[in-house]
Amino acid sequence: MTTAPVAGQERKAPGRPRNALADAAILHAVLDLLSEGQTVAAISIEAVAAKAGVGKATIYRRWANKEALIIDAVAAMKGPLPDLAGESVRDDLVTLIKANRSSRQHNYGKVTACLMPELMRDEQIMAGYQAVIEPRREIMRNVLRRGVGTGELRADLDIELTLLMLVGPNMLNGLFPERPRVPQEGFAEALVDAVLRGAAA
Repeated sequence: MTTAPVAGQERKAPGRPRNALADAAILHAVLDLLSEGQTVAAISIEAVAAKAGVGKATIYRRWANKEALIIDAVAAMKGPLPDLAGESVRDDLVTLIKANRSSRQHNYGKVTACLMPELMRDEQIMAGYQAVIEPRREIMRNVLRRGVGTGELRADLDIELTLLMLVGPNMLNGLFPERPRVPQEGFAEALVDAVLRGAAA
């Protein structure tokens, strides 16, 4: 099996200075195409270039292949890792859940839905996707471990199961925001509080 690309790993060395606006336009074009229901296989560099308003050469100077471009688009969708206060497990978990939610969450839910079959089918894309999301999950694991250490959380807490209980509903809510009918306002706080009822010391 070939080594999977992580975000930005397979970009080609540019022949001229990078243009941040062009980069953003290209990544947003990929996300828009995915949110419209196109599969990874159906998306072409030509279609991305046309939607972003750039030439194909602009894309090929930055990314070695379409898979690397897709993974970087996923990283852009996730956004930067948030800064945590490190004072309260609850507050830090709420901050992390909110970081995965945005005003474009409905479109991002569509992107995730379109990526799911590709992740199951393509080991290279799956490995690249994991490289994007695992650092975020490790931060949440560390918050939970810290909570166990400080006595905020149960000493026998199953870290991986608790992580799944926090991440799963947030993803499902992004995919199906109206089913079940959970209010979007205060969702992060409600989710964290529900999990902490069983996880708290």
